[in-house]
This record gives sequence, structure tokens and C-alpha cells, in this order.
Amino acid sequence: MIEVERVDYIRVPVTDIDAAKHFYGELLGLPLDPNSPHDDWVEYRAGSVTLAVMTPHTHDYEFEALPPSTIALRVADVAAAKATLEAAGVEVGELWDSGLCRGAGVNDPAGNRILLHRRYAPYPDGSLP
Repeated sequence: MIEVERVDYIRVPVTDIDAAKHFYGELLGLPLDPNSPHDDWVEYRAGSVTLAVMTPHTHDYEFEALPPSTIALRVADVAAAKATLEAAGVEVGELWDSGLCRGAGVNDPAGNRILLHRRYAPYPDGSLP
């Protein structure tokens, strides 16, 4: 059996690293990992997970956007996060509520669909998110 210690990173392909730095670092406010290795591979911390924002063409890959909502970012208030991004000129999808959680989708500058998300209902075992 392999003992997985953690997720080291999730690779997020982008076409414009400067636009991605603005989106992930400035608009979303994700902290930059001070040990981020390159100008074309920039790592941001999202809680215990690292998002490795990178330009595929400089790493021998072709660009292909992530499948929709591969990454769901927990935010304190989805409506407030949506309003903040829209005030900065970012188009955000409609706010939805499933009865368990709220969310709204947003595209990063490369077209990766990111989900702003907040579960508010307890899990079946009664624990809180």
C-alpha cells in the first residue's frame, strides 16, 4: 500500500501568467508560496492545497483548460465574493443554492472554471463543515 501524505499541488494551466497572477494573487487573494519555483510556474496556497499556476507551453504541454469546476474554493460568503469580483470587472455566474451549499462559477483568465463555494448544512453525521 502507498501511504499518500498529502496533495502537493493541483496544476492549473494558463495562457497568460501575468493575468493569472492578477486573478489568483490579487483578485482571489491567495497567498503566494515564497518558494514558488519559476516565473512560468507560480504556486499559491489555498488552505492546505497548493495551486500551481503554470504555462503549459513552457513545460512541454499544450494548453487545455481544466474540466468545469475542478477546483472549488471555499469562501466565507459566496455572494460577497461574487460582488467583490464583479466590482473588479470579472464576470461571475449566477449564485445558486442546493439546499446544502451555495456557489457561483467564475472563469480565470485562461477559461478554467473555478467554483466559489460554501457548504452551510451539517454533514449526515452531524458534523459541521
